[in-house]
Amino acid sequence: MESARFLARQVRAGKRSARDVIGQTLADLQDTQGALNLTTYINEAAMSRADDLDSRVAAGEDPGPLCGVPVVIKDLIDQAGAPTTCGSAFYRTYPRHSAPVVERLERAGAVIVARAGLHEFAFGFSSENQWFGPVRNPHDPTTSPGGSSGGSGAVVASGLAPISIGTDTGGSIRVPAALCGIFGLKVTHGRVPLTGVFPLGPSLDTVGPLAANSGDLAVAYSSMAGWHPEDPWSSPRPSDLDRLDAPIEPRELRVGLPEQWIANAPYAAGFKERFGSVISQLESLSVSIEEFSDPVLLPPGRINEILYPEVAAVHRAWWEEGKPYGAEVAGRIRETLEVGGPRPDETLLDAKRWQARLRHRMSAAFQRFHLLALPTSGALRKVIGHQEIQTATHGKLAYRAVLSWFTSLVNVSGCPAISIPVPRSDQSSGVPFSLQLVAPWWREDLLLRTAAILERQGVARSVLAVGTRPSHRSR
Repeated sequence: MESARFLARQVRAGKRSARDVIGQTLADLQDTQGALNLTTYINEAAMSRADDLDSRVAAGEDPGPLCGVPVVIKDLIDQAGAPTTCGSAFYRTYPRHSAPVVERLERAGAVIVARAGLHEFAFGFSSENQWFGPVRNPHDPTTSPGGSSGGSGAVVASGLAPISIGTDTGGSIRVPAALCGIFGLKVTHGRVPLTGVFPLGPSLDTVGPLAANSGDLAVAYSSMAGWHPEDPWSSPRPSDLDRLDAPIEPRELRVGLPEQWIANAPYAAGFKERFGSVISQLESLSVSIEEFSDPVLLPPGRINEILYPEVAAVHRAWWEEGKPYGAEVAGRIRETLEVGGPRPDETLLDAKRWQARLRHRMSAAFQRFHLLALPTSGALRKVIGHQEIQTATHGKLAYRAVLSWFTSLVNVSGCPAISIPVPRSDQSSGVPFSLQLVAPWWREDLLLRTAAILERQGVARSVLAVGTRPSHRSR
């Protein structure tokens, strides 16, 4: 797959037309829909947008760093005129205004070509949707691409679009990036505005990009990030965009391994050893690696006691009206309404105390280390229709517990994190191991710069699925 940056340079220089790029992408998305079920809506109006970009280029304008680049957005992010369904049986809106994140991508020249399939209301990790059907992993269509941003991960892994946009409340960008073998960025809470994005748990929700390489991830992030004065969750923190191109050397990095978080995790067979091999690769680049102990950094903590009241606030009225929810999500919505027992306020207060302590301990860790390193997920294979994953350490467990072990604490802390595919030296296909790096608040630049140097050193690389793209694809 050609990178987003290469495509944009070609279109901006008049060497290719946005119309040709977008027309081919729309055709390819249609042709793969039956096999992989990646999207809920394909945006034919994207052709008009492409024609406008071509006219602007012909007039001597520069439409931006994503000029003519096809982008797919998760179907809970508003785009003017396109249906927002949230993967639901009953929720349908046709917004008059796009979410700020969509407006920013379009100002950078991007063309929104489709809306990605997802776990219903983003409340799960499989993207097996009762109403739209399961999104399928292009590496193995019998398996899940993860969730809740499963379509966003799978559309990039299949080579159909170089960039997609997802949301991450407990790992919903990083887990699909891991299971699909690509890069994914979870931003600091408040770095990208949430207006026009249907909420799961607003105090934990984030919006971010997925891409096949770190450079495309960075240009997408650069286009999306920044304060929005009318967004209540958006922070006016100074931008880190001027640091994205600053040089970094592996020997300058101090990386911490949180002992309890890693040692107590549920791992698929061979995963712990593979993580050790990746850490050895980092050490061979002269990265300083040190294990440290902190029993506060241990999932699952009291995450649900923070998240579930927020979910309940969003869904309670619909639930009481008897709106139809899929079986899995219905069970979880019912659970959200029961969290806290007879003293829900005290339960939430205790959970908030735990959250504050977690953030203080993360801050203490970042006094010693630039980054924390963890696997992204305890497994990379979840069979569609199966509710459990076999682990080597804990036997069979509910799939959510295995997939989210390493990601959900990061959301509670508010820190940014990145999923980085690290294939074996002889691996040319299949899903590679996924390394997660966690950075201090507002240091997305450090994550992206580290991912870029790992790519240049040959450690990191997406492994895209083969055989899923239509044979007529010509780009």
